[in-house]
This record gives sequence, C-alpha cells and structure tokens, in this order.
Amino acid sequence: MLLRHLVAYAELAGLDLAKTQRDIAAQVIAAVMVIIGVFFALLMGCLLVVAYTWDTHYRVAAIAWMGGGFVLVAVLAALYRSNVNRAQTPFLASVRREWQEDRVILERILASDED
Repeated sequence: MLLRHLVAYAELAGLDLAKTQRDIAAQVIAAVMVIIGVFFALLMGCLLVVAYTWDTHYRVAAIAWMGGGFVLVAVLAALYRSNVNRAQTPFLASVRREWQEDRVILERILASDED
C-alpha cells in the first residue's frame, strides 16, 4: 500500500513537472516575442521623435521625455512581474497537498497499530 502511494506521488510530481515545463516554455516564448516587437517599435518611435524635433529647440526635451517614459514603463513592468510571481502556484503544490492529507491518515494508521 505504501509503495502504491509512493508511485502515485511520483506520478503527481511528474504531472506537476510537465505542467511547469509547459508553462515556463510558453512564458519564455511569449516574453521573447513581446520584447523583440516592443524593442523595434520603441526604436522606430524614438527615431521618429528625434527626426521630427531635430531642427527645433525641443530636441533635448523630447529625448528627456522619452527617457522618462522608458523608466516609467520599466517600473510598471517590474510591478506587474511581481504581481504575476505572487499569483503563481507553488512548485509541486499538489504533491505537498496530497502528502499533508496522507500524512494524517498514515499517522492514524500507525497510531492504531501501536494500540
């Protein structure tokens, strides 16, 4: 019976690991695609602003405002990332939950054997 539980835990851990692997792969692919797209869009936008304001007295202000905007976006992205990390389920959560439930049952079984 104990061996059967251990095999079940191994299967549960395997399922959790597979799910985590799929989640991480999907997040990495999506993040890389977003980063590349945003990078080139921002690069072209900044180039457009600099080109438009180059012969005016607003060119330094335009560059400073773009830099400030990038800092603001970076701070917002860091806050969003921290919220996402807090909402993420812990690694091997289902295995831990099942182990807590089974541990109580095993303690009862072992305690009744001692009586």
